[in-house]
Amino acid sequence: MKKAVVAVLVLMLVATALAGCKSTPTIAKIGLGHITSIAKSADLKVNDDGTKTGPSAQVDTVVAAVGFDKDGKVLKVAIDTSQSKVAYDANLALTTDVSAPGKTKVELGDAYGMGKVSSIKKEWYQQAAELEKWMVGKTVAQIKAMKTKQRDESHPAVPDVPELTSLVTITVQDYIAAVEEAYNNAVDVGKGAVTLGLGHVVDLSSSRGYSKVDGVETLPQAQVNFTISAAAFDKDGKVVKNIIDTCQTRVNFNAEGKITTDLTAEVKSKKELGNDYGMKRASGIGKEWFEQIAELEKWMVGKTAAQITGMKTKSGDHEGVPD
Repeated sequence: MKKAVVAVLVLMLVATALAGCKSTPTIAKIGLGHITSIAKSADLKVNDDGTKTGPSAQVDTVVAAVGFDKDGKVLKVAIDTSQSKVAYDANLALTTDVSAPGKTKVELGDAYGMGKVSSIKKEWYQQAAELEKWMVGKTVAQIKAMKTKQRDESHPAVPDVPELTSLVTITVQDYIAAVEEAYNNAVDVGKGAVTLGLGHVVDLSSSRGYSKVDGVETLPQAQVNFTISAAAFDKDGKVVKNIIDTCQTRVNFNAEGKITTDLTAEVKSKKELGNDYGMKRASGIGKEWFEQIAELEKWMVGKTAAQITGMKTKSGDHEGVPD
């Protein structure tokens, strides 16, 4: 099972996300949606002058945590994107520091660098916040009906509605798709849910470069583990409902630096994989990942983030297993 300590860290981030939030009408359902693409990954390239540019993997995961009222209208929405890159040199050795925690576009803030090149001089997180505001009070059908336009090849669906044309120039199709998925996967919450948070942890540490030891060849593999949580809290900061998932995305290379992973295939999260994730047959308790995470989600209900982070853990097959 994914380290429980990671799930705990997610809840810490969720609690942080709630700081300064105003109370909203009672949330009836919450959903978590995500869209992952690895299409921007690149093979090793031989340049015109004979030099080589090492290959790279890029994992883009858009995530949306959404709270809905009883009529399916958006009460609260938080959108973010993990744009994680794992780069290699011409010898297929890692050049990215994969021990460093990854940051999402919201976490990067002004350091993401969109503001200085934006025609409206707004950073990504500022534009995403304006899109979130626009979604509040609307159904998913109304959100999907947003009129858009193609700005260029990289921006095929920029908002073309008066409320957003001067505020949002990013392309929005994946954000809308993530909100739709959140609605389709939404679950009922208990009474008293008034705030919503989105938490996440980005981990690249399972990535590896090329090696050959005693004739045994290990091929390069980029791996991005993006653990995400949407949590609804009551007025006292106790969890009313929590949804946790992990997008464990891999991009594989051969010994020549060519990508062997299908870049067009759908990338599924651990929950979406269900029994196909394959933990059950190796589990000491005979339970699949989605079954174990469901039990952890249940345990968190009724507790504050402080109580959850105070969970006693132990080391076993993994570090930070619940004790």
